Amino acid sequence: MEPVLIVLIILVVLALVALIRTIQVIPQGSAAIVERFGRYTRTLNAGLNIVVPFVDTIRNRIDLREQVVPFPPQPVITQDNLVVNIDTVIYYQVTDARAATYEVASFIQAIEQLTVTTLRNIIGSMDLESTLTSREVINAGLRGVLDEATGRWGIRVNRVELKAIEPPTSIQDSMEKQMRAERDKRAAVLTAEGQRQAAILRAEGEKQAAVLSAEGEAQAAVLRADGEAAAIRTVFEAIHDGDADQKLLAYQYLQTLPELAKGDANKLWIIPSEVGDALKGLGGAFGGLTGQGGGPSVTAADLPKQVPADGGGARPVGAAGGPRPVDTDEKGAARPRVNPTREYPQIDPE
Repeated sequence: MEPVLIVLIILVVLALVALIRTIQVIPQGSAAIVERFGRYTRTLNAGLNIVVPFVDTIRNRIDLREQVVPFPPQPVITQDNLVVNIDTVIYYQVTDARAATYEVASFIQAIEQLTVTTLRNIIGSMDLESTLTSREVINAGLRGVLDEATGRWGIRVNRVELKAIEPPTSIQDSMEKQMRAERDKRAAVLTAEGQRQAAILRAEGEKQAAVLSAEGEAQAAVLRADGEAAAIRTVFEAIHDGDADQKLLAYQYLQTLPELAKGDANKLWIIPSEVGDALKGLGGAFGGLTGQGGGPSVTAADLPKQVPADGGGARPVGAAGGPRPVDTDEKGAARPRVNPTREYPQIDPE
């Protein structure tokens, strides 16, 4: 019984192993290559698959999802003989599992070497400045070459990116100095432009202010002239409407004479020539001061045209040629001294 039991146990184990090898479950996003006696038979897709045990074998399981592979920095010489280190990243996807298995031994290594050689060809035709500023051009060139070469391998290159471009340390220092000088130059240009704009705006403002001030002064002068003209016109009309006679005009004229002597700096004041005419008219209006007041008559010819003044006020000269005593008021203006024994005519200001 024991040998029979052992044989049964062996048969059950072989049946289980055969069942396991017969049923193959492929996950989503993957594929498997099946070989029969070392020859490609078919590709297993995602799901439950049945194979012949001990006859069919699974050669390779391939991930069909997009893969990201970073490559280490590669030294590349530019057109101006500068060595730069460039890091690249490849985004690829397997579209044909059979070609990726049988057309190339290791497609990852093949993509890396193809990327390095293509990158050296592209960078070798560009100088350092173009290399640093033309990443899109380099990416497009790499992708075009890789897509064409890897198409027959059943691989599609979706994107190629340059992670970093590192020039030598000495070149980095020179570039930093150049960038700093360029920024200083740009700052100086912007500062000069700002000062220029400020000067222009300041000049425009001063010009407008001067124009407005001149216009204001002109308008003020016109208004003052109009006001003075209106005042003169009003006074002239008032005089004509009041029918002023020679007496009133002469009296008003004489009242303005003390204003001529006002001021501490007045040492000499001029009597206008019209004073004689005013006194003459005033004397004629009073009917002649000679005979009524008992004093001599004064004419315009008897009065001097210019009378010096000292600190005590002006001293007018009388008709007899001798000085006539005068008094000064609180403002320093000269006024005639009144004789209490003499009778003076009453002057009606109206």
